[in-house]
Amino acid sequence: MAHEANRPRDAEPIGPEDTSGVDYRAHPERYRVGLGEQGVFEVEPYKGELLPLWRFRTPAIARESARSIFERFETYRAQGDFVGMDMARKFLQMGYTRSRRYANHQGGRKYHPTTGEPLELPGDPTKAESASIFGEYWFRARTDPEYLRLKAIHRGRPEGLSLGDGDQS
Repeated sequence: MAHEANRPRDAEPIGPEDTSGVDYRAHPERYRVGLGEQGVFEVEPYKGELLPLWRFRTPAIARESARSIFERFETYRAQGDFVGMDMARKFLQMGYTRSRRYANHQGGRKYHPTTGEPLELPGDPTKAESASIFGEYWFRARTDPEYLRLKAIHRGRPEGLSLGDGDQS
């Protein structure tokens, strides 16, 4: 498969069979990091805790949303809850990517719905600011030393082993 060849060496495949009905707080060993935002809407109970906080309509809303999600990240970190930290990181990443899509494409639509041709519509500059806000928090989460340490342990690596440049989470 072409997409497998393009997958960074540290990304783990994740599929629907990995997420059906599992309480990942009770069974963190079942969690697979996946690539980027993969699994963000499937991993409970974290989805239920973080989704209500995720908003990006205006920079003010994005600022409050990103701050609230990052506070959850810090709470999960204090509890040693890697799965919660990673899910918070994914919601911050998703706030950035979705805001960028709306910043670049009016209405968030990249392609014409019937022809599939790329749309040349003006974007939304307020969404660019929202993306910047989420981007700052996303960077803080994905570079957090404790997050990186717990991620290495979760993936079965010895503590302190670098995850390498190919890691995109």
